[in-house]
Amino acid sequence: MRGPGSWWALLLVACAACATVKPASGPLAPRESIAGTCASQTTSDGWVNCALSHMTLRDKVAQMVWPQLYGDYVAADAPAWRRLSGLVRDDHVGGLIMSVGSPLEIAAKLNALQSMSDLPLLVSADLEAGAGFRARGGYFLPNAIDLGGAVVFPPEMALGATGDTTLAREQGRATAAEGRAIGITIDFSPVLDVNNNPANPVINVRSFGERPESVAAMGVAYLHGIEAGGMISTGKHFPGHGDTGVNSHLALPVVNASRARLDTVELVPFRAAIDAGVGGIMTFHGAMPSLDSSGVPGTLSPLVLTGLLRDQLHFNGLIVTDAMDMRGVLDLFGAPEAMQRAVAAGADVLLMPADVPHAIDAVVQGVEQKRYDEARITESARRILALKWRLGLERRRLADVDSARAVVGDSAHLALAAEIAERAVTLVKDSLNQVPLGRLSRAARVLSVTYAHRTDLGAGVTFDAELRRTFPSLRSEFVSADESAPDYWRILALADSADVVIVSSYLAAGSTVSDLSAPQGFLEFVSTLAQRGAHPIVVALGNPYMLQQVSEVPAYLIAWSGAPVSQRAAARALVGVAPIGGHLPISIPPVATVGDGLVRAALTAATVSSGAP
Repeated sequence: MRGPGSWWALLLVACAACATVKPASGPLAPRESIAGTCASQTTSDGWVNCALSHMTLRDKVAQMVWPQLYGDYVAADAPAWRRLSGLVRDDHVGGLIMSVGSPLEIAAKLNALQSMSDLPLLVSADLEAGAGFRARGGYFLPNAIDLGGAVVFPPEMALGATGDTTLAREQGRATAAEGRAIGITIDFSPVLDVNNNPANPVINVRSFGERPESVAAMGVAYLHGIEAGGMISTGKHFPGHGDTGVNSHLALPVVNASRARLDTVELVPFRAAIDAGVGGIMTFHGAMPSLDSSGVPGTLSPLVLTGLLRDQLHFNGLIVTDAMDMRGVLDLFGAPEAMQRAVAAGADVLLMPADVPHAIDAVVQGVEQKRYDEARITESARRILALKWRLGLERRRLADVDSARAVVGDSAHLALAAEIAERAVTLVKDSLNQVPLGRLSRAARVLSVTYAHRTDLGAGVTFDAELRRTFPSLRSEFVSADESAPDYWRILALADSADVVIVSSYLAAGSTVSDLSAPQGFLEFVSTLAQRGAHPIVVALGNPYMLQQVSEVPAYLIAWSGAPVSQRAAARALVGVAPIGGHLPISIPPVATVGDGLVRAALTAATVSSGAP
């Protein structure tokens, strides 16, 4: 599933993804309310069977096709809203996937759609780093005012660095509580990919780490928290997206691992999650020749989804495709053929097709062309309806908007996020014993250089503000990763008169990233700092593997993400306000191995305030 990129810097946009056209078959005829007809049913089987008995083939298919929407404000007569409401009211889609938006706008929009839908809707979202991974208000321009929202947790690899499954479980529980409060019922997490390829441009810190057993333990704890919080968990991306250097949003990855290797690495977390009762599994838009020699991505392979996942691993939950607008599936076959192949392979939910009505039509045509029978469609529709009953949506489908603020952004959840972020901070290298910086005088000349994309409005803001509490004269400089030739010489001149130089990188994996390597100009800048005796401390608030490219620096600290909570934790660790105790859940060849991490005790308040040696 596509990550949000620099999600904290996004301005909310209109729901362009909802701009679909009517199906080729023309407007649909009104139908009798299924919800009303089946309201007297008192058991899951009774309600599901009643609903299915009143559905046409197209109705059943529509339960399987879930469009994307944004949590932005849209007027009732706006074309985007008319298109989206038409998908619910007229096309009878069975679920939705929520993208970015503010919490209360998300809740209000979902309530409006739930109210106009005959049957209740399942609402899904990628909440890998908490509900705030999607449900934040962004920044208001031109003032860059943070509009706040749900809690943003550090990414999964930060949990891996803590080694604490209790924290993983509690993060899952808090995420579910906030998500349910605004109307989201299915969380597309945990990520169960084993990130054993440092060049992976899309998984990276979204994974718990590179050791299968650790990923399995963390993933099980996380999903237990999600399910305990009343939400459906979804492990992804089956059978494993960790060992690839290709972004499936942009092209088709191929994992050339043997079946024996898959059994001992990639499949280990998925087996554990299935045994632990994970509610859903999301598919991988990549090929694994050892599982299917035809070269098709797992999403479209009966050998992978039915043969392996259903028959061999005995998974009986919901199989959800990754986004069906991604190049990993579209480039080979085109949209209609990809939809039919995914259904034939065993998928229950077709997520985010670019054209929803035509996707429904394509699946219906698959039955008419005898590529699969109606019983195959009924099987998936039954599984979807049963989840709606399990979640109690046939009795209560609306979020309580008035009560949401008592849950979303709760102080206990904020404290949990801060604890995870601080315990995750990992000091990989400190050859000159520079850390913690709080041993320096408060008058020390500290230069903080932030390297990030211009759209990342929050990059460095919290980090520098926290550093400035210890070093009031701190100087902040921003270098845009979008410029082909930044003025590094000006910053090098500033570094010559600084006592400490901190270089923070926010370059991170994402849905549009094909290569995680830092640009040569930036690398030469860091190298020149080291050669000129500036002793730069590099802080990775994005790609943790950057140490491979800047191995000559004397100090390297990983905070795992550029989220404000991680920025604050990194700064507190650097100055010695908080201890450092994280350990690498990955190797950074050839520089560091799994388990590495220098330990630093926190300085006393007197030491930090006085700058005593």
